Amino acid sequence: MSEMITAELVDLEIDRSAGTKEAAARALAERMVALGRVTDLEGFLADVAAREAQMPTGLDGGIGIPHCRSAHVTEPTLAFGRSADGIDFGAPDGPADLIFLIAAPAGADDAHLTILSSLARQLMDEEFTSALRGATDAESAAALISGEPVARGAAEEPTDPQAEEDPTEPRSEDGPTPVEPFRIVAVTSCPTGIAHTYMAAESLENAAREAGVEITVETQGSAGFTRLDPAVVAAADGVVFAHDVPVRDKDRFAGKPTVDVGVKAGISRPAELIAEVRAKAARGETTADVGPSPVDNAGDSGDGYGTKLRKWLMSGVSYMVPFVAAGGLLIALGFAIGGWKIDKAPSVAEHFVWTDTTSWAALLFQIGGLAFAFLVPVLAGYIAYGMADRPGLVPGFVGGSVAVTINAGFLGGLAAGLIAGAVVMGIQRVRIPSVLRGIMPVVVIPLISSAVVGFLMFLVIGKPIAELQSALTDWLEGLSGANAIILGVILGLMMCFDLGGPLNKVAYAFAVGGLANPTDGSFKVMAAVMAAGMVPPLAMALATTVRGRLFTKTERENGKAAWFLGASFITEGAIPFAAADPLRVIPASMAGGAVTGALSMAFGCTLRAPHGGIFVVPLIGQPLLYLVAIAAGVAVSTVTVILLKGGRKTNPAESGAEAEAGATEKKVPAAV
Repeated sequence: MSEMITAELVDLEIDRSAGTKEAAARALAERMVALGRVTDLEGFLADVAAREAQMPTGLDGGIGIPHCRSAHVTEPTLAFGRSADGIDFGAPDGPADLIFLIAAPAGADDAHLTILSSLARQLMDEEFTSALRGATDAESAAALISGEPVARGAAEEPTDPQAEEDPTEPRSEDGPTPVEPFRIVAVTSCPTGIAHTYMAAESLENAAREAGVEITVETQGSAGFTRLDPAVVAAADGVVFAHDVPVRDKDRFAGKPTVDVGVKAGISRPAELIAEVRAKAARGETTADVGPSPVDNAGDSGDGYGTKLRKWLMSGVSYMVPFVAAGGLLIALGFAIGGWKIDKAPSVAEHFVWTDTTSWAALLFQIGGLAFAFLVPVLAGYIAYGMADRPGLVPGFVGGSVAVTINAGFLGGLAAGLIAGAVVMGIQRVRIPSVLRGIMPVVVIPLISSAVVGFLMFLVIGKPIAELQSALTDWLEGLSGANAIILGVILGLMMCFDLGGPLNKVAYAFAVGGLANPTDGSFKVMAAVMAAGMVPPLAMALATTVRGRLFTKTERENGKAAWFLGASFITEGAIPFAAADPLRVIPASMAGGAVTGALSMAFGCTLRAPHGGIFVVPLIGQPLLYLVAIAAGVAVSTVTVILLKGGRKTNPAESGAEAEAGATEKKVPAAV
C-alpha cells in the first residue's frame, strides 16, 4: 500500500480547489498525473464519471470513494482528500468529508487489488476514519492509510475470549440445548470490484455478528473470488445478494430464501437485509418467489446523449489503438528492412528463406498487415460493446467486417458500431418469457442483431458511406499548397488543445483511419499529427531546462521525464504542466503544435507508422525536414510559455520546499 499512496497524493484542504464531486475528482486526479500514475487526465476522469453514473459512490459516515478501472492508469494508485465543508457524493446521510480516489489499471494484478479491497474494509472502521479526520499533515495521513488496519479498542478485548469460551462451558444435564444459529451465505459485487464489493461484505459480516447469525460472504471482486464451499451453501438457511453486476453461477443458490438488492444496500442497511432474509425463511419463501434482480432492471445513466456518444466512440478507439500500433509498426519495419516493394512479396507461408533479409521483412510486413486488418472490425465491435456490453460484440465485429468488404473504411466502422449497439439495445428492451432468457445472449441476440446490421451495411447505408470514404481519400490525396498547410494547422491545434483528451483522440483517429486506405495524402496527415503531438512535452522539458526558476521543483522533475515522453509521441507528458497552469501552458502548446503541423504538411513529410516518435524517423519521408518542423514547434512553444510565465516575479506554486532546490537558486534575485 505504501507504493500506492504518498504524501504528494494527499490534500487535507481540498475545499480550496473543489466544491463538487467532479472538481474533487479532478483535483486528486491531477496529483496522480503529476506523479505519472495517470497518463490521460480527461480520459481517466471520463472513466471515473462513467462509474459514478452507474451508482453514486458516497457512503454513510461522510465517505466518498470515486473509483474506476481505466486504461489510462499506469499503476494502482490511491489519492486522499479531506473537506471541511463536505462534498456531495450522493450518500443518504449527507456530504462526504473523507474522499478517496482509487485508480486501478485495466489489467491490475490480484495482489494490488487485494490491498485496495483491504482499504475498502478499513473504511467501515470508525477508529480508522476518526484517525484520518484528526491527521494534521499529509505525511501522517498517507502513513495511516498505507499502514496496518487500525487496532480495535482495548475495551473490546476481554469480551472476545469469553465469547469464544461460552459454547464449551459445562452445562447441567437439565440446561437448555444450544440452538443452531441461522446461517446465511452472501455474494457481493460491484461494476469495478474494487471498493463497494468489500465494504458490503464487511458490513454484512458486522451486522451478522451483532445479530448472532452465521454468515459466509463470497466477494466477486477484481481481485478474483473464492467460490463458497458447496457444503456451506447447502447448509445455509438463506441467501443475500448485494450486487450491481450479475452473480456468477447463481444457480448454486436455487431453492433458498433470497434477498436480492444492490451493493449499496449491503453497505447502508445490512441489518435490515439479514432480518428480511430471516423473515422470508420463516414464511417459507424461496428463489421461485423472487422477482428480477436490480441488475436486470438497471436503467440508463443520466448522461446526455453527447456524453454517451463520446464515451462509446472513445471505447472503440481505445481498443483499436493497440492493433494500430502493433500492425503499423510491423508494416513500417517491413518497409525499412525490405524496401518499398516489400508489399509485392509472396506469402511467407509459401516462400520463406531463413537467411534472406527480404523474407524476414516480408514476414514482418505480412504479420503487421493482418494485425492492421482488424482495425475497423475492432473499432466497430468495441463501440457496440461500449453501448450494449458483450452482446454488442458479435454484430459490431460483423458490421465492421462488412465495412472492410465494401471499402467503407473508418467511417463505415464508426457507423457499423453505432448501429450494432443500437440494435442490441433495442432487442434487450423487448420483454420475453423467462424460459427463453437463457438462450437470448448466446443465440437470439447475436443471430438477429448480426442479420440486421449486415443487411443495413450491405444494402442500405454501406454504399453511401463507402462513397463518402472514397471522396475523403481523394481529397487527402489531392491536398497541396495552402489547403495542406491549413489542415496541418487544424490538426496541430487539435493535438495540443487537450493533450491526450477527446479532441486529441479525434485528430489521431482521423489520421489512423486514413492508414486503413493508404495514400500519399493519408501518410502526410499521419506525419503531421505525430509531429504536433510530440511538441508539448518536449517544449515543457526544454522550458524547465533553460528557465527552471519559472517552474516548481516537482515540475522540473516532471520535465526530465517529459524529454522521453515527448520523443516517444506521448502527448500526455505535458499534462502535469497544463494541470498546474492551463492558461499559459495550453495556448503555448497549441501555438507550437500549429507551427509543426503546418510545416510538416508544407514539407510533404510522410509517415507509414501510426506511432513511435523519433524512433521511427528512419521510416519517415523527408526525415530531416520532419525534425526541423518538430524543432520549430518546440521552440515556439518554449518561448511562448517562458514569456507568459515570465510576467510573474515568483511562481505561486513555489513552497518552502522549493528553497531547498539548491544554494545557487537561493541567490537569484526575486525580480529575475
